[in-house]
Order: sequence, then C-alpha cells, then structure tokens
Amino acid sequence: MKKCIVTVLGQDTVGIIAKVCTYLAENKINILDISQTIIQGYFNMMMIVDVSSLEKDFKLVCDELDKLGEEIGVNIRCQREEIFEKMHRL
Repeated sequence: MKKCIVTVLGQDTVGIIAKVCTYLAENKINILDISQTIIQGYFNMMMIVDVSSLEKDFKLVCDELDKLGEEIGVNIRCQREEIFEKMHRL
C-alpha cells in the first residue's frame, strides 16, 4: 500500500470536504483516515490516503489538488507518507 498525506487549510466555506473527496474518489484514491476541525472560521483537514490504485502521475495529482485548492479558496498539499514523516522528525 502506498500512502500519502493530504492537508487542507483555509477559510471555512460550504463544500470543501465534498469537492476534495470527490476529486480523490474520481482518481481512485481511497481515504484511510480523516480528521477535520474548524477553529474560529478556519478549516483544517488532514487525511491519510492510499494511492496504490492511482493511474495518474503523483506529481500531476499534487498539481491538480493545488489548483483545486485555489479554485475553492484553500491550500491543499499532498505528500508521500515517507517524505512527510522524515520532514516532521527534524
């Protein structure tokens, strides 16, 4: 199983979860774990997803998620699990 971490951060608006999850489902990315919170109007979501069935290039998916984030007014980042873990150990 290939895992990656998807984070979403920005001003809370209607439909953020729906739009992000729709994109993931359309690209055969399975959500393994999800946590989201809203603090004083700011939306924060972190997901661990399985990209084993991904048919697109991983970089393309990251770019498309970045573009989706711009369209809905949030910041979306996607990192491979091993990179995420090494960055947060320092």
